[in-house]
Amino acid sequence: MSEEAGRSCPLRYRYGTEAIAALSAVEAETLYVIGGLYGNLPALDAIEAMAAQETGPVMLVFNGDFNWFNVDDAGFAEINRRVLAHRATAGNVEAELGADGDAAGCGCAYPEYVDSAVVERSNRIHARLKQTAARHPEILAALAELPMIARYRVADCSIGIVHGDADSLAGWRFDPGAFDQKNAPAWLHNAFKRAKVDVFASTHTCTPIFKHIDAGLLSNNGAAGMPNLGGQQSGLLTRVSCHPPKGARHAGATMRGAYVDQIPIHYDHSAWRDRFLANWPVGSDAWLSYFERISSWPSDPQ
Repeated sequence: MSEEAGRSCPLRYRYGTEAIAALSAVEAETLYVIGGLYGNLPALDAIEAMAAQETGPVMLVFNGDFNWFNVDDAGFAEINRRVLAHRATAGNVEAELGADGDAAGCGCAYPEYVDSAVVERSNRIHARLKQTAARHPEILAALAELPMIARYRVADCSIGIVHGDADSLAGWRFDPGAFDQKNAPAWLHNAFKRAKVDVFASTHTCTPIFKHIDAGLLSNNGAAGMPNLGGQQSGLLTRVSCHPPKGARHAGATMRGAYVDQIPIHYDHSAWRDRFLANWPVGSDAWLSYFERISSWPSDPQ
């Protein structure tokens, strides 16, 4: 892999699958796994409203990259205050905010097929966010304490929560494009077995997938804070619960007594669009990379 900033994967990101198996499981009745919020406050409002409508208690877990577009001080402070009131794990965005230097860039570890212009813009987006974060040392200190992985249990279902994949914070092996690789089936089978989980809940790659593996179930929610589905302006989260979902779902299955579903997040699109443009006007790095998707995702990425 190239060591170009934005493509490299720092050694500190590599926890290894067995580390997930070694964790004690936190019990939950209903679990929302929320990856890739990307600073979208209206999406966070919608998620909290969804949780309030559930039967029984809901545990919210933000599995990384809850920061990204929120480069304004007020938005940065509010996102982190509200997210860190729940449970969270770090994404590469959070991991690099307090890092010395910029050798890893955004920390995304983009594969070679991602255009270099996208990588360069992501590095500049993160550099701007890092400047904002530096003005909030108390938040940086809290982010530095976040784990990279977590383990939960719902009913008899064991869930491994990661940001990237089973081995690395910024791994891409849970991206839909990785499943065509020659060794992918064997690696995936072994990942579930080594981690001792029935479900992996991930994010990072921005493209959702809900896939049965012979050893378990993978739910990559794509993004909670950006559109994922053709013709819709909604995010996705992974819900694991003892209770069936009440509303629509994008995909779903049952696993060892638990309902595992990808649930749409119908946030106030106009409010989010205005917030985004206030920080990232026409022609800016984030506008060039993301505004088309934020405005109207044209087709189903799957």
